Amino acid sequence: MKNAIISVYNKEGIGEFARELANLGIKIISSGGTAKKLRDEGIKVQEVSEYTKSPEIMDGRVKTLHPKVHAGILADRDNPEHMKQLAQVGAETIDIVVVNFYPFEETVKHNPTFDEAVENIDIGGPSMVRAAAKNHKHVLVVVDPNDYEGIITAIRSGKIDDKLKQKLALKAFEHTARYDSIINNYFREQFSGDLFPETLNLTFKKRQNLRYGENPHQKAAFYEDPIIFESGLGTMKQLWGKELSFNNILDIDNAFDLVKNFDRPAATVVKHTNPAGCSIADTIDEAFEKAYAADSLSAFGGVVALNRPCTKKIAESIGKVFMEIVICPKFEDGAFKVLKSKKNIRLLETGSVDVSEKGYYLKKVVGGVLVQSRDRPKISVKGLKIVTKRKPTADEMEQMLFAFYVTRHVKSNSIVYVKGNVTVGIGAGQMSRVDSVKIANEKAGRKAKGAVMSSDAFFPFRDGIDEAAKAGIKAVIQPGGSIKDEEVIKAADEHGMAMVFTGIRLFWH
Repeated sequence: MKNAIISVYNKEGIGEFARELANLGIKIISSGGTAKKLRDEGIKVQEVSEYTKSPEIMDGRVKTLHPKVHAGILADRDNPEHMKQLAQVGAETIDIVVVNFYPFEETVKHNPTFDEAVENIDIGGPSMVRAAAKNHKHVLVVVDPNDYEGIITAIRSGKIDDKLKQKLALKAFEHTARYDSIINNYFREQFSGDLFPETLNLTFKKRQNLRYGENPHQKAAFYEDPIIFESGLGTMKQLWGKELSFNNILDIDNAFDLVKNFDRPAATVVKHTNPAGCSIADTIDEAFEKAYAADSLSAFGGVVALNRPCTKKIAESIGKVFMEIVICPKFEDGAFKVLKSKKNIRLLETGSVDVSEKGYYLKKVVGGVLVQSRDRPKISVKGLKIVTKRKPTADEMEQMLFAFYVTRHVKSNSIVYVKGNVTVGIGAGQMSRVDSVKIANEKAGRKAKGAVMSSDAFFPFRDGIDEAAKAGIKAVIQPGGSIKDEEVIKAADEHGMAMVFTGIRLFWH
């Protein structure tokens, strides 16, 4: 190996790496900020413009885009004609390409102007990386600083085998594919706004391997979006506890997404992606206390989510029971000290509670992927249609609005009973809506009397209303839209219930 070209934006470890290459007798070709850094560290560098005999032009946009550079990378060393032509243009083989790109991904996270974003689209770097990866049989392509040490070791020992070259080439194409995908999605947002383009290019970066998948015999990993618009899984930091599993991630997502609905302090305990209890209150301590008490039996081993920092008082309450995970914006010092004394708990911190409408919901199916918009439906008292003879009281309206937002996070068919801004009974995931009502009745018991009921979809028959009336439900919020709406409204009138229609279905499969 005779020559290496080095052009990196991320200069982590590049000085030491280049010095090791030079010590191995490899000439360093570089330009711009990279060349300056290497010279400052006492490493001999040949400027790209000196090598190509062509000056950098257009404010550095054109420097490595030159036949002597790309011929040196792409030449097939086993092809005599290639080597002859390489000599004819006065070029040398470039055996190592060390490149990473302008930070387009990082730039667009900070709401730049369009021109600022465009200036951070790298052209020469990806071109060299693609060329080197194509010709990986003869060229080492290095895009990740974490590979520097291993490459030096391999060169020293003479163990640069096909497996290493293939590994580096694969990583290089992953690098360029991700880069182009992020640029593509940014341009689509700027120029089109089409949520569902003909070609959907998505890229996710592995954040971590998981303990196991949906079941212990399955392997799993968590991949995160390149641009994170809101707090949650992408911003969380695990402060304490063993590795997360696939099911943990699903529960965490639904739990924290639920409490983000509310401006007031909110708490929930989630089991198997369904809330066992949820509450809003004047303080986060009160919200947690009520959410846990809503169904303490089901809450056992659940995921606690808070939209305010976890206090020492909450930590002490959690310390008396078994909970798997707590996720919140921050842990107060006293709370963290209390909770980390529990051997099997995981503690996750998200930072500030930010909410966004951007992005997708994705579900993988055999042979493809289902894509839908990521929306957070909002309602207000003014947007509700009162359909019964009795109008809801102001308190019933408040309870129904709270119930609506909880219902969005309960698996269909879903029924949610609420009283005093806390869930008192939840029926989830049943094939029949009336069965969900019966489960909610059983969960709520006497607490159902005077409560309100929320349904994620319309009632196909009056039986669900009749069952709710037996438990003492006084008001109902539902989408409406059934061919049996008149029958259902009549049932509500017979029981003296108030009923409002939202026009918004909340199925969650």
